[in-house]
Amino acid sequence: MAIEITRPGKNSLILESPVMPAAGTFSYGEVYRDFINIEKLGAIVTHPISYEPRTPANGTRVVSLDSGVLIHTGLPNPGINKVLRQYRNLWSMLPLPVIVHLIADREDYVRKATARLDEEDSVDAIELGLYDDITYREAEQMVSAAVSKTEKPVLVRLPLQDAYEIADAVMNAGASTLVISAPPRGTARDPKSGQLITGRIYGPLVKTMVLQVVERLANRIKDVPIVGAGGIHNQQDARDYIEAGAVAVQVDSVTWISPQELEFISRDLGGWIVTRQSGALPDEWHHGMGDTEKQKKDKPTSVT
Repeated sequence: MAIEITRPGKNSLILESPVMPAAGTFSYGEVYRDFINIEKLGAIVTHPISYEPRTPANGTRVVSLDSGVLIHTGLPNPGINKVLRQYRNLWSMLPLPVIVHLIADREDYVRKATARLDEEDSVDAIELGLYDDITYREAEQMVSAAVSKTEKPVLVRLPLQDAYEIADAVMNAGASTLVISAPPRGTARDPKSGQLITGRIYGPLVKTMVLQVVERLANRIKDVPIVGAGGIHNQQDARDYIEAGAVAVQVDSVTWISPQELEFISRDLGGWIVTRQSGALPDEWHHGMGDTEKQKKDKPTSVT
């Protein structure tokens, strides 16, 4: 199965599965290799990277919610040059495309960082993460700055609350794909410190909000592919995004809870899962298993 997730062109990005981890949930590709078969994923989206190093946020970083979790990290990373030195060899050996998530904090930094990434053979595409409350004009300038410095596809992750307003500006600036969306922001009281903490919200409830935006934009936008992201915790969640008009999905917080679920979702949408017979009992169902693996599992072990 081949899925083109970017605008057609000589450098379009084609994946074997329409499923990938969302930025900020899969590190740089090194953490989960012992837990899942990463070759079953469509691509890897890296931890957010900035042109200059960023330090972690101070104080409380995680607040548990009834329906998910609120996280405030400050997007710490050692900066693009150090990340490339440390991970370019790993990326070049991975059996799937690597999409670097670039933090769009300043236009001049975006221009410099994109030019740097354009030189890297181990990087297949760039995902530009726009900040919250960005205006349509600022969004257009950020994307134009990135597109002008690279021939690689530039995916653009939109903030949820402004997705409708800036989608057209981003497309006109040359975005290859719209990623909808960044986790929404919220505020919650930390039960330990008693302080109100602002951060990004992760959890199944997020899907209901993002799915509506994906569906509405997919009905309006026909020439730029959409990737759905937010609240995907099982195969049906991912399929709902595809039905709403997305060509692919990004999976976030369930990876922290059960890394194998990311692989199962990718296998399901990639066509690598054995079809469950109608009325099959639980012990007759091999969750997340492909035909070849099932045959290998069922084959008697020879004894010498």
